[in-house]
Amino acid sequence: MSEALPALRIDIVSDIVCPWCVVGYRQLAEALKQTHTAHEIHWHPFELNPDMPEEGQNLREQIMEKYGSSQQESDASRVRITEAGAEVGFEFNFTDDTRMHNTFKAHQLLNWAADYGLKHELKQALFAAHFTDNRNISDEEVLADIAEDVGLDREQALAVLADQRYAEVVRTAEQQIQQQGIQSVPAVIFNQRHLVSGAQGVENFKSILNQLAAMK
Repeated sequence: MSEALPALRIDIVSDIVCPWCVVGYRQLAEALKQTHTAHEIHWHPFELNPDMPEEGQNLREQIMEKYGSSQQESDASRVRITEAGAEVGFEFNFTDDTRMHNTFKAHQLLNWAADYGLKHELKQALFAAHFTDNRNISDEEVLADIAEDVGLDREQALAVLADQRYAEVVRTAEQQIQQQGIQSVPAVIFNQRHLVSGAQGVENFKSILNQLAAMK
C-alpha cells in the first residue's frame, strides 16, 4: 500500500476588501478539489488601505484617487471582476454606493477566530459580507454579527474588538509579510517555498499543484 502524501501547506496573504483575493482563493479551491490534493490553508493579514478612516470611502472615488483610473476604466474593471467571480460561484454586487472599508478590526477578529478553528469560515463570511451584501466590515456590531453567524460568541467578539487584544499580533504579522517582500495580494505560498501571485485561474492552479505533487 502506498503512503498517503502529506498535506500541502498553503499560506495565503490577502485582504478582505481585495476582490481578486476571493476570486483567486475560489480558483485555487476548485483546483484543489479537481486534483484531490490534501491540503491545509493558513490565512495571513494584509491591508490594502491601512490609512482608510473609520467611515470608509466610496469605492469608485477611492480607486480613481489611488490608481488614477477613469470612471470607464473602473466600470470595466467591475465587469471583469463580477464575471470572474461568477465563474467560481462568488457573487459581487457593486453599486454606486459601494464603499471601501478599513480592515484592521476584521483582521484582529480573524486572529481570534483561529483560536476556535473558525478562521477560514470567518474569512469566507467576511468576503461575502463586504462584496455580496455591501456590509460595513469596519463596524464592530457588524463584525460581531458575522462572527456569530459562523458559530463564534458575539459578546466575546465585541470584547476582542473593544480591548484590541490582537492588534499588536496583526501589526507584527503584517510587518513580517512586508519584510518578506510581499507587496501585493493575493500571495499564495506553497510549502513555505513557492510563491505565486494573483488570481491564476483554475487550470493554472491545477498545473501548479500537479508540478508540486511530482516534486514529492
